[in-house]
Amino acid sequence: MFARSWRLIFPVLLVVGCGDKTEVKVPETQPTADVSDAGKPVKGDWLLYTLSAEPEQLNPFTSSDGYARDVLDDNIFQSLLTRDRKTLEIQPYLAQARPSISADHLTYTFKLRRDVRFQDGRPVTGEDVLFSVKAIKCPLVNAPHLRVYFNALIDAELVDAETIKMRMKEPYFLNESVLGSNIYIIPRHYYDPENLLGKVTVRDLLQDPNKLSDGVKRFADNFNKNYNRNPLGTGPYKFKSWKTGQEIELVRDPNYWAKDKAGLDQFYLDRIRFRIINNDDAALVTLKSGGVDYIERLNPVQGVRGTSSERFKRGFKKLEYFTPYYAYIGWNNNHPIFRDKRVRQAMTYFTDRKQIVKTILFGYGEVVDSPIYIFRPEYNKALFSYPYDPNKAMELLKEAGWQDSDGDGILDKVIDGNKVPFRFEFKVPASSSTGKSVLLVLQEELKKHGIAASVRELDWPIFLGDVRNHKFDVVTMAWGMNASEPDDYQVWHSSQAVKNGSNHISYKNARVDKILEDYRREFDAKKRIELYQEYQRILNDEQPYTFLYARKVVSAVHRRFENVEAYPEGLKPQLWWVPTSRQKYHNEVTVP
Repeated sequence: MFARSWRLIFPVLLVVGCGDKTEVKVPETQPTADVSDAGKPVKGDWLLYTLSAEPEQLNPFTSSDGYARDVLDDNIFQSLLTRDRKTLEIQPYLAQARPSISADHLTYTFKLRRDVRFQDGRPVTGEDVLFSVKAIKCPLVNAPHLRVYFNALIDAELVDAETIKMRMKEPYFLNESVLGSNIYIIPRHYYDPENLLGKVTVRDLLQDPNKLSDGVKRFADNFNKNYNRNPLGTGPYKFKSWKTGQEIELVRDPNYWAKDKAGLDQFYLDRIRFRIINNDDAALVTLKSGGVDYIERLNPVQGVRGTSSERFKRGFKKLEYFTPYYAYIGWNNNHPIFRDKRVRQAMTYFTDRKQIVKTILFGYGEVVDSPIYIFRPEYNKALFSYPYDPNKAMELLKEAGWQDSDGDGILDKVIDGNKVPFRFEFKVPASSSTGKSVLLVLQEELKKHGIAASVRELDWPIFLGDVRNHKFDVVTMAWGMNASEPDDYQVWHSSQAVKNGSNHISYKNARVDKILEDYRREFDAKKRIELYQEYQRILNDEQPYTFLYARKVVSAVHRRFENVEAYPEGLKPQLWWVPTSRQKYHNEVTVP
């Protein structure tokens, strides 16, 4: 299990965790495993897995969308540490043990296992670990969403061939998890064949990017451009092919370094094919006809009506569970209309969130009022939950100076010396039927009150590019994160309101910045909760997002698969297996 930065998903990033004993309250609807007497796991068969959109890329560090994570995490890439998928406790992975930590929490020393190999057969060495750190710290690598977790890392050096020491400039309660779980260990010989970072230290990379050597610039340019469709790591599945717009295929590595080793996960499926089907109805038809085996997120209509027949139940398991996730509408805080918090508050009053959960999600969700996972102890249950109240919304807009001054039916206001009509555009991924439904309902509500909102659907890569470049008025999407301890710095700190940064709505608040910084340095869990209670109260007042809901996931999986279980962070399809008598595909078979 890879603890990663927040990830964008839709309709729907992963937040890193640490090792304290704070418990996660698991909702009562959390399902149990599908118990079977199928016997011991055996190798064979394939998994055909739907992706509702195509990953933007498969670069280990520069990719950040959830679709890339589905392909890469624990399949192709691994880290020094991981977490127990049930308890979320930190465990060694590529490291021999958890790190030794200095008393001042500023030095972390990891010892690498001696038996780890990359998928090309080359051994993993301390040089590869050090290179992986340098690649993330290099400011010219397009990974600000990841690098933000390493702000405190100021140096790393090899003690010997298998031991690396990392030094921090200040304590951070998540350092063990960040250093151990947020760094994919990638092969230097593959991603930096000229060894351009070989003589560059981590300290060297802290200087002004414009002053970095030509060698570092060449490395970054090559890394950013030439490793987006050909990943190579230490994981159990090797990248085989990517047919644009159709599918991505992974094959089990027969020489996987952890094969048959006690205490380490074993992998049995021969192949995993990610089929790109960006239409929900087409995906379900393909599932029912045998063209795919697994849909991670049925849309609400499908969960209630499209999968209720006895025939479907005989062929497929259906699981319902919450995962760390929330959907939202993001108002561009730099947009002239949405700079005023009263306008953003009004937009939330116009949004009938309870009705959305009831009629669009068919009850598969809970209204949320903050960015913290609703089942975490940090979630502030005392927050004001904005009701659906159009009258209150209009009062706020009037107070903010909006009126229909020319009688054309559209509200307007003079902003920066110009008369501005209350007209804007929602952007939504084309693959998100649920997100589009939410916006169409809100669009009609706003129209009744003199606000002209259009809805524009975009293919995922184009949509994601616009988000990263702040080219939007309003977006609707979601963040997925870990079930372990939150750290919202990546999404809400003002320093991240930059191109490719995760604060894509450009929210800036000095007190929020201070809380996010203090929270990172606080090792007392109760004090961290107190800090985040205040932080959530500020967001609740300023409404930079209209927080919508935490959605209950409804997954459908073919019944031939065993070990299908929902964990606090969802399903782990790479761990499934199929009894020999039920296996459908073999390596020589052509899948329809």
